[in-house]
Amino acid sequence: MRYAEQSQSGLPDIEIPVLEPQRQLYFIQKAKELTKQYWNGNQPPAYCLETFGCQMNEKQSEVIAGILEEIGFVRTRREEEGDFIAYNTCTVRENANLKVYGRLGKLRNLYGRNQKMRIALFGCMMQEEEVIRKIREDYPFVHLVFGTHNMYQFAELYCRMMESGQQVVDIQEGSDRIVEELPSARNFGFKSGVNIMFGCNNFCSYCIVPYVRGREKSRTPGAVVNEVEKLAEDGVTEVMLLGQNVNSYGKTLPEPVSFAKLLEMVEKVEKIRRIRFMTSHPKDLSDELIEYIARSRKVCHHLHLPMQSGSSRILADMNRHYDKEYYLDLVARIRKAIPDISLTTDIMVGYPGETEEDFQDTMDVVEKADFDTAFTFIYSKRAGTPAAKREDQIPPEVVKDRFDRLLALVQKKGRENSSRFEGTVQEVLVESESKEKGIFTGRTQYNLLVHFEGRKEMLGQYIRVSLDQCHGFYYLGTVVEENP
Repeated sequence: MRYAEQSQSGLPDIEIPVLEPQRQLYFIQKAKELTKQYWNGNQPPAYCLETFGCQMNEKQSEVIAGILEEIGFVRTRREEEGDFIAYNTCTVRENANLKVYGRLGKLRNLYGRNQKMRIALFGCMMQEEEVIRKIREDYPFVHLVFGTHNMYQFAELYCRMMESGQQVVDIQEGSDRIVEELPSARNFGFKSGVNIMFGCNNFCSYCIVPYVRGREKSRTPGAVVNEVEKLAEDGVTEVMLLGQNVNSYGKTLPEPVSFAKLLEMVEKVEKIRRIRFMTSHPKDLSDELIEYIARSRKVCHHLHLPMQSGSSRILADMNRHYDKEYYLDLVARIRKAIPDISLTTDIMVGYPGETEEDFQDTMDVVEKADFDTAFTFIYSKRAGTPAAKREDQIPPEVVKDRFDRLLALVQKKGRENSSRFEGTVQEVLVESESKEKGIFTGRTQYNLLVHFEGRKEMLGQYIRVSLDQCHGFYYLGTVVEENP
């Protein structure tokens, strides 16, 4: 199916594909010409793309970056040098929104000095009606705004922006469409995220994600494995399978497939050496998955298992569908099957109605679960969620006191649990060189960071490192063997 569009240059009508991804590939070529016409200097125009939020946002930003580079842009890390500035936004907490507004204040000044610059905002934050109103009223210099459901249309929207000369806002309330085969510019040559599903069906009472990302939809196993195979051929050896709740993968497919079965399929890709995944919801973590991780040769022994609260009463109000006893029993089953597992978690403080007794239940779980680390954060009221309507919000001074006590315990337990690897030799994937030249950073299969002296040739390689000194959430080490 095709339809015709009148060419802006007065040339004969051009037939535009209707089916995806052919439609977007057509607009990429059109955007390339528009870009040449608009930025017609001796140097290619530069884009600056910044991502806020989760690994799924990072993965989707790689697609936007890939399209921009296909269009003819080169990347810069400095906004001052950018001809096209784009923010992939997050809205899981209020601070994420405030950070974007703060950055827009800076962009206002940059745009005032260079009105040929083009500015785009996209992602989760853009799905909020209040945000769109504020952008229209307070930030008219933002040229393109789109949300989470039509990121694949970026090239098409870019063309609309360039041709209209007006602010283009295109927000969709939902979509079941998953578009594959678009360009991508990966952040690393040797590791990559792979989205296996989008959206969430859980509707936790404090969380805005289902409202901005939509209902859960899974990619087919064939599409996932095909992407992993292509990444492996391109030099990737570690993949991270991404979803809001990977444990419920496959339930929406015409022929349901469990997440454990998907892992088994991905493991068969020969050149892949490590498989990671996140995020897991405790209520959906099956015995089948635990058993598969235990016997797998490639799935890393690290599991991120968000707890949120240790209080059964609060967990019920959060709509988490498990209680304190279930969570601790699940941790025990995991540790029995995978004794060396590294467990990490998310913990929220200050949920509406939380009492000191509820908070002590959370502290009790931290004492018993032996997390390697926990990401602690203060409850953030998100408009449109049930928890935001509660009148029993916790006073800030009480929240801060609890947060400080929790953080102290998490750090103490983390140092104790992470130090169990001190003196051992571990395989490390070398990921980056630090600001201090000659000092490199890598990660064990347990997701522990290790810093050591090395060489640039080690980047992307697996080496064996002696973990000499534990410094809480990272180690100082010494290279024992290269390319084992």
